[in-house]
Amino acid sequence: MVDRRQTVGRAAEDAAAAFLRREGLTVVARNVRFAAGEIDVVCRDADTVVFVEVKCRRAGWDEAPAAAVSWHKQRKLTRLAHHYLKWRRLEGVRCRFDVVSVTVDARGGLDVRHVRSAFEAVEG
Repeated sequence: MVDRRQTVGRAAEDAAAAFLRREGLTVVARNVRFAAGEIDVVCRDADTVVFVEVKCRRAGWDEAPAAAVSWHKQRKLTRLAHHYLKWRRLEGVRCRFDVVSVTVDARGGLDVRHVRSAFEAVEG
């Protein structure tokens, strides 16, 4: 059974992927799962591989969805990106970490915002 949170999360990821395509990025993969976690969206932007974290919140929350990408989450995404690059045999490519924040209003409308280069790779 799919709960409301999963349904909203899926809609947010769909909206994020569509938004990124309109921005000119090529969506290569979605929901890439590894034992250590999941990468929401992987894109290409010319010669750059872009790892995208999608964050969704209801309107009225004190902080924007992008603020939910903590240092620990950044470190986890960095590690997952390394796994992805190794798995796809993409050595030496340029990478970037973006965040797409999706805010859901009271009527179910979605406001999508793209933060390019939201953070640098975090080691440790």
